[in-house]
Amino acid sequence: MKYPVFKDLIIFENDDYVVVNKPPFLSTLEDRTPNTTNLLKIARQYNSNLQACHRLDKDTSGCLVLAKNPEAYRHLAMQFEAREVYKVYHAVVWGTHKFEDELVDRAILPSAKGVAKLTPKGKPAQTYFTTLENYNRHTLVECMPVTGRLHQIRVHLAFLGASIVSDELYGGEHLYLSNLKRGYNLKQNTDELPLIKRFALHSFNIGFKLLNEELIKIEAPYPKDFAVLVKQLRSLGSR
Repeated sequence: MKYPVFKDLIIFENDDYVVVNKPPFLSTLEDRTPNTTNLLKIARQYNSNLQACHRLDKDTSGCLVLAKNPEAYRHLAMQFEAREVYKVYHAVVWGTHKFEDELVDRAILPSAKGVAKLTPKGKPAQTYFTTLENYNRHTLVECMPVTGRLHQIRVHLAFLGASIVSDELYGGEHLYLSNLKRGYNLKQNTDELPLIKRFALHSFNIGFKLLNEELIKIEAPYPKDFAVLVKQLRSLGSR
Protein backbone atom coordinates (compact mmCIF):
# COMPACT_ATOMS: atom_id res chain seq x y z
CA MET A 1 0.00 0.00 0.00
CA LYS A 2 1.26 3.48 -0.86
CA TYR A 3 1.07 5.61 2.26
CA PRO A 4 -0.02 9.23 2.09
CA VAL A 5 2.21 12.25 2.69
CA PHE A 6 1.03 13.65 6.03
CA LYS A 7 1.24 17.28 4.88
CA ASP A 8 -1.24 16.53 2.09
CA LEU A 9 -3.83 15.35 4.64
CA ILE A 10 -3.86 18.55 6.74
CA ILE A 11 -7.10 20.60 6.58
CA PHE A 12 -6.42 22.82 9.62
CA GLU A 13 -3.34 23.68 11.66
CA ASN A 14 -2.42 26.17 14.38
CA ASP A 15 0.11 26.20 17.25
CA ASP A 16 -1.81 23.56 19.23
CA TYR A 17 -3.72 21.30 16.83
CA VAL A 18 -3.53 19.61 13.45
CA VAL A 19 -6.75 18.35 11.86
CA VAL A 20 -6.36 15.89 9.00
CA ASN A 21 -8.70 14.27 6.49
CA LYS A 22 -7.83 10.66 7.35
CA PRO A 23 -7.83 8.38 4.31
CA PRO A 24 -9.64 5.04 4.47
CA PHE A 25 -7.72 1.77 5.04
CA LEU A 26 -5.34 3.43 7.53
CA SER A 27 -5.53 2.77 11.28
CA THR A 28 -5.39 5.75 13.61
CA LEU A 29 -3.06 3.95 16.04
CA GLU A 30 -1.21 0.61 16.09
CA ASP A 31 -3.40 -2.33 15.11
CA ARG A 32 -2.77 -6.07 15.02
CA THR A 33 -1.85 -6.17 11.32
CA PRO A 34 1.88 -6.87 10.91
CA ASN A 35 4.08 -4.75 8.62
CA THR A 36 1.60 -1.89 8.38
CA THR A 37 1.90 1.72 9.39
CA ASN A 38 -0.72 3.92 11.06
CA LEU A 39 -1.71 7.56 10.96
CA LEU A 40 0.08 8.48 14.19
CA LYS A 41 3.36 7.00 12.92
CA ILE A 42 3.10 9.07 9.72
CA ALA A 43 2.08 12.15 11.75
CA ARG A 44 5.14 11.90 14.01
CA GLN A 45 7.44 12.12 11.03
CA TYR A 46 5.90 15.57 10.52
CA ASN A 47 5.93 16.55 14.21
CA SER A 48 7.27 14.13 16.83
CA ASN A 49 5.02 15.59 19.57
CA LEU A 50 1.70 14.84 17.89
CA GLN A 51 -0.87 12.87 19.88
CA ALA A 52 -4.19 11.55 18.48
CA CYS A 53 -7.07 13.10 20.46
CA HIS A 54 -9.58 10.42 19.34
CA ARG A 55 -9.70 7.65 16.78
CA LEU A 56 -11.61 6.63 13.68
CA ASP A 57 -12.17 3.04 12.52
CA LYS A 58 -9.57 1.92 9.99
CA ASP A 59 -12.09 2.08 7.10
CA THR A 60 -13.68 5.38 8.17
CA SER A 61 -12.34 8.50 6.44
CA GLY A 62 -12.51 12.13 7.51
CA CYS A 63 -11.82 14.59 10.33
CA LEU A 64 -9.26 13.50 12.88
CA VAL A 65 -7.67 15.84 15.44
CA LEU A 66 -4.09 15.59 16.73
CA ALA A 67 -2.65 17.73 19.52
CA LYS A 68 0.83 19.29 19.43
CA ASN A 69 1.27 19.60 23.20
CA PRO A 70 -0.10 18.07 26.44
CA GLU A 71 -2.20 21.15 27.30
CA ALA A 72 -4.00 21.05 23.94
CA TYR A 73 -4.54 17.30 24.30
CA ARG A 74 -6.11 17.72 27.77
CA HIS A 75 -8.24 20.64 26.61
CA LEU A 76 -9.85 18.56 23.86
CA ALA A 77 -10.03 15.38 25.98
CA MET A 78 -12.18 17.31 28.49
CA GLN A 79 -14.48 18.47 25.68
CA PHE A 80 -14.90 14.89 24.47
CA GLU A 81 -15.64 13.77 28.03
CA ALA A 82 -18.23 16.53 28.49
CA ARG A 83 -19.71 15.66 25.04
CA GLU A 84 -19.09 19.18 23.81
CA VAL A 85 -17.34 18.19 20.57
CA TYR A 86 -19.48 18.73 17.46
CA LYS A 87 -19.28 15.62 15.25
CA VAL A 88 -21.05 15.00 11.95
CA TYR A 89 -20.63 11.89 9.83
CA HIS A 90 -22.08 11.08 6.41
CA ALA A 91 -23.10 7.52 5.53
CA VAL A 92 -24.58 5.90 2.43
CA VAL A 93 -27.09 3.27 3.54
CA TRP A 94 -29.32 0.66 1.99
CA GLY A 95 -33.02 1.51 1.65
CA THR A 96 -34.85 4.82 1.31
CA HIS A 97 -35.38 6.46 4.65
CA LYS A 98 -36.87 9.74 5.81
CA PHE A 99 -35.00 10.49 9.01
CA GLU A 100 -35.60 13.85 10.67
CA ASP A 101 -33.45 14.20 13.76
CA GLU A 102 -34.24 10.55 14.50
CA LEU A 103 -32.71 9.57 17.84
CA VAL A 104 -31.47 6.05 18.48
CA ASP A 105 -30.87 5.62 22.20
CA ARG A 106 -29.61 2.05 22.54
CA ALA A 107 -26.81 0.77 24.78
CA ILE A 108 -23.82 -0.86 23.09
CA LEU A 109 -21.59 -3.67 24.35
CA PRO A 110 -18.35 -4.49 22.50
CA SER A 111 -17.33 -8.15 22.36
CA ALA A 112 -13.81 -9.52 22.71
CA LYS A 113 -13.80 -10.03 18.92
CA GLY A 114 -14.29 -6.31 18.29
CA VAL A 115 -17.93 -6.62 17.26
CA ALA A 116 -20.48 -4.37 18.96
CA LYS A 117 -24.01 -5.40 19.87
CA LEU A 118 -27.08 -3.68 21.26
CA THR A 119 -27.95 -4.82 24.75
CA PRO A 120 -29.23 -3.11 27.92
CA LYS A 121 -26.08 -4.49 29.58
CA GLY A 122 -23.93 -2.20 27.41
CA LYS A 123 -22.93 1.44 27.85
CA PRO A 124 -25.46 4.18 26.96
CA ALA A 125 -25.19 5.32 23.32
CA GLN A 126 -27.16 7.98 21.45
CA THR A 127 -27.03 9.03 17.79
CA TYR A 128 -29.21 11.43 15.78
CA PHE A 129 -29.90 10.70 12.10
CA THR A 130 -31.18 13.04 9.36
CA THR A 131 -31.72 12.21 5.68
CA LEU A 132 -29.65 14.38 3.33
CA GLU A 133 -30.52 12.81 -0.05
CA ASN A 134 -32.79 9.98 -1.21
CA TYR A 135 -32.05 7.72 -4.18
CA ASN A 136 -34.00 4.76 -5.57
CA ARG A 137 -32.75 2.18 -3.11
CA HIS A 138 -30.25 4.11 -1.01
CA THR A 139 -30.02 7.16 1.24
CA LEU A 140 -27.27 9.62 2.14
CA VAL A 141 -27.60 10.14 5.89
CA GLU A 142 -26.17 12.71 8.31
CA CYS A 143 -25.19 11.04 11.59
CA MET A 144 -24.55 12.99 14.80
CA PRO A 145 -23.24 10.78 17.61
CA VAL A 146 -23.68 12.12 21.13
CA THR A 147 -21.54 9.39 22.70
CA GLY A 148 -18.53 7.62 21.19
CA ARG A 149 -18.98 3.85 21.53
CA LEU A 150 -17.36 1.17 19.38
CA HIS A 151 -19.00 1.03 15.91
CA GLN A 152 -21.84 3.17 17.30
CA ILE A 153 -23.11 4.71 14.04
CA ARG A 154 -22.85 1.41 12.18
CA VAL A 155 -24.80 -0.55 14.83
CA HIS A 156 -27.46 2.14 15.29
CA LEU A 157 -28.06 2.39 11.52
CA ALA A 158 -28.37 -1.40 11.29
CA PHE A 159 -30.95 -1.21 14.12
CA LEU A 160 -32.96 1.25 11.96
CA GLY A 161 -32.87 -1.20 9.04
CA ALA A 162 -30.45 1.11 7.24
CA SER A 163 -27.17 -0.83 7.15
CA ILE A 164 -24.26 1.05 5.60
CA VAL A 165 -23.28 0.10 2.04
CA SER A 166 -20.41 -2.47 2.14
CA ASP A 167 -20.62 -2.83 5.94
CA GLU A 168 -20.86 -6.63 5.83
CA LEU A 169 -20.22 -6.92 9.58
CA TYR A 170 -23.57 -5.24 10.29
CA GLY A 171 -25.74 -6.40 7.39
CA GLY A 172 -24.68 -3.97 4.65
CA GLU A 173 -24.13 -5.50 1.22
CA HIS A 174 -21.71 -4.29 -1.43
CA LEU A 175 -23.12 -2.06 -4.18
CA TYR A 176 -22.16 -2.67 -7.81
CA LEU A 177 -22.57 -0.57 -10.93
CA SER A 178 -24.69 -3.42 -12.33
CA ASN A 179 -27.17 -2.79 -9.46
CA LEU A 180 -27.70 0.74 -10.79
CA LYS A 181 -27.22 0.44 -14.55
CA ARG A 182 -29.77 -1.49 -16.55
CA GLY A 183 -28.16 -3.78 -19.13
CA TYR A 184 -24.71 -3.27 -17.65
CA ASN A 185 -22.30 -5.60 -19.43
CA LEU A 186 -19.15 -6.75 -17.71
CA LYS A 187 -16.13 -7.71 -19.80
CA GLN A 188 -15.66 -11.44 -20.12
CA ASN A 189 -13.54 -13.22 -17.51
CA THR A 190 -13.54 -10.23 -15.17
CA ASP A 191 -15.09 -9.94 -11.73
CA GLU A 192 -17.10 -6.84 -11.01
CA LEU A 193 -15.71 -4.75 -8.17
CA PRO A 194 -17.99 -2.94 -5.70
CA LEU A 195 -18.38 0.84 -6.11
CA ILE A 196 -16.81 1.23 -2.67
CA LYS A 197 -14.59 -1.44 -1.09
CA ARG A 198 -15.07 -0.32 2.51
CA PHE A 199 -18.14 0.67 4.51
CA ALA A 200 -19.40 4.05 3.28
CA LEU A 201 -18.85 6.20 6.38
CA HIS A 202 -17.06 9.55 6.43
CA SER A 203 -16.38 11.98 9.30
CA PHE A 204 -17.53 15.16 7.57
CA ASN A 205 -17.34 17.82 10.31
CA ILE A 206 -15.70 18.35 13.66
CA GLY A 207 -16.10 21.39 15.91
CA PHE A 208 -14.39 22.19 19.19
CA LYS A 209 -12.96 25.01 21.32
CA LEU A 210 -9.36 26.07 20.89
CA LEU A 211 -7.25 26.94 23.95
CA ASN A 212 -8.37 30.57 23.70
CA GLU A 213 -12.00 29.27 23.84
CA GLU A 214 -12.60 30.23 20.21
CA LEU A 215 -14.96 27.75 18.58
CA ILE A 216 -13.86 26.30 15.24
CA LYS A 217 -15.65 23.96 12.84
CA ILE A 218 -13.72 22.02 10.20
CA GLU A 219 -15.05 20.16 7.18
CA ALA A 220 -13.32 17.24 5.44
CA PRO A 221 -14.15 16.82 1.72
CA TYR A 222 -15.21 13.34 0.62
CA PRO A 223 -12.34 11.07 -0.44
CA LYS A 224 -12.43 9.77 -4.00
CA ASP A 225 -14.23 6.46 -3.33
CA PHE A 226 -17.03 8.09 -1.31
CA ALA A 227 -17.39 10.95 -3.83
CA VAL A 228 -17.66 8.48 -6.74
CA LEU A 229 -20.31 6.46 -4.89
CA VAL A 230 -22.47 9.53 -4.24
CA LYS A 231 -21.99 10.77 -7.81
CA GLN A 232 -23.10 7.42 -9.28
CA LEU A 233 -26.14 7.32 -7.01
CA ARG A 234 -27.09 10.88 -7.97
CA SER A 235 -26.84 10.14 -11.70
CA LEU A 236 -28.01 6.51 -11.89
CA GLY A 237 -29.77 5.78 -8.64
CA SER A 238 -32.06 8.80 -8.41
CA ARG A 239 -35.79 8.77 -8.76
